[in-house]
Amino acid sequence: MMLIAKQAQAVDLKAKLFRGFADPSRLIILETLRDGVRTVTEIIEATGLTQSNVSNHLACLWDCGLVAREQQGRYVRYQLSDERVAALLGLGDELLADVAKGVYECTRY
Repeated sequence: MMLIAKQAQAVDLKAKLFRGFADPSRLIILETLRDGVRTVTEIIEATGLTQSNVSNHLACLWDCGLVAREQQGRYVRYQLSDERVAALLGLGDELLADVAKGVYECTRY
């Protein structure tokens, strides 16, 4: 029984990780950071999101460990925290290329 509980915890934690990628605003921010380090202003310009939206989602992504930040003078520069975040986004692109029709037509999500 203990093994089942640990597996359930692991699955719940993994689901929480993927929720970080599931929000369209967070995903576009992550995609923008795939291209390199950016300030909030640069992310706003690249995504068209509002400053408050970008700041809130960056805080979430930072709390979850998906982005890193570094203060440089009066600017904070953000980047993906780990190359595996970019790799996971790339794998998502590859998988989506193969299953896009099914995902597009899916009504169960």
